[in-house]
Amino acid sequence: MELPKEFQLLAIALGLGLLVGLQRERTVAGIAGFRTFPIVAIFGTLCGILAAPYGGWTVAAGLLATAAIVIVGNVAKWHAGQVDPGLTTEMALLAMFVIGAYLATGHAAVAVVVTATLAVLLHLKPQLHGLAQRIGDKDFRAIMQFVVIALVILPVLPDAKFGPFGVLNPHRIWWMVVLISGISLAGYVAYKWLGDRGGAIAGGLLGGLISSTATTASYARRSREAHGSPALIATVIMLASSIVFIRVIIAVAIVVPQQLLAIAPPLAVMFGVMALLSVVVWFRARRQQITLPEQTNPTELKSALVFTVLFTLVLLAVGAAKEYLGSRGLYGVAVLSGLTDMDAITLSTSQIIGAGQLDTTTGWRLILVGSLANLVFKAATVSVLGTRELAWRIWALFLAALAAGGAVLVFWPG
Repeated sequence: MELPKEFQLLAIALGLGLLVGLQRERTVAGIAGFRTFPIVAIFGTLCGILAAPYGGWTVAAGLLATAAIVIVGNVAKWHAGQVDPGLTTEMALLAMFVIGAYLATGHAAVAVVVTATLAVLLHLKPQLHGLAQRIGDKDFRAIMQFVVIALVILPVLPDAKFGPFGVLNPHRIWWMVVLISGISLAGYVAYKWLGDRGGAIAGGLLGGLISSTATTASYARRSREAHGSPALIATVIMLASSIVFIRVIIAVAIVVPQQLLAIAPPLAVMFGVMALLSVVVWFRARRQQITLPEQTNPTELKSALVFTVLFTLVLLAVGAAKEYLGSRGLYGVAVLSGLTDMDAITLSTSQIIGAGQLDTTTGWRLILVGSLANLVFKAATVSVLGTRELAWRIWALFLAALAAGGAVLVFWPG
């Protein structure tokens, strides 16, 4: 016999309240703990159920009653000499009432996700406070600049096609800027969180998220300053170059998710090859540590504008090559674009695939050709900025990767 829906909702509310209540009980919560939170969640669900026959005033009245109880509890603590300036538990209590009320008419999965997020935020108080203390003025400026890029500029740009070949859309072009800045900012925040504790692996992974080309140049210079062995620095550069393929796949998944299964597999194979080469070189350097170099702000408006110009030029070049030169012209554009930046060719190709102006087979091949050109550029950078020993290591590793990439281009079906 199936239980009535109301029993199922109340059971979910009980479980969610117990989760947050358990977390609060492990702290000096004061006015609410393991029992109070599930009671409030159940109360919210009951108010939500009663809203159907009696109107939404039941939820409003229940929320006011919960807030009043919170106020009374804090006044009692104040009279008892227990002064706690924090409001985290009080806000969590009100949130649990609202979540409980939402359960009556909304999706249970949303309530579960919101509650789990709330519990994690409450649990990570020391870590989040520590991160906030490590964020300096420069880091806060990076976050605010991303807010300007994503929430101020993007909404006001027109979502319409302009210019030759019908490939210029200001809103979509700036959305690509937001996407790349967001991925880079995530890597930058992780870098600030981990610091030097992550060693070479963190340096390579985070460097790949922020900019593999910049990471390669930075570590190549360090090889001349004797800040690390060639094997260790080669590990960092290989890891950063491997993460580029993951970054490319993420970008494709966001821009053209419906074509991901057609585009991602050959790129995933290249990531596997690069990762395997990284493991090989890491085994020779695993006992050493390296200090992470200072990373630049990935959300500078100047960087965003430079990327916008580059991305627009690549879009126009791809459109012109497709119109006048066919697929052979596209490969030339991919090589030139991929020399210094993988984001522009990846996003422009994905956008054109999404518009139905390019087939997926040609699309992933263009991205792969761009990535191989990028490897050549980084190897040349190491030759110029790094030591001879580091250069021959990187060339040997990258030549193996280039051979694998060439094999994928020739033998991959389709």
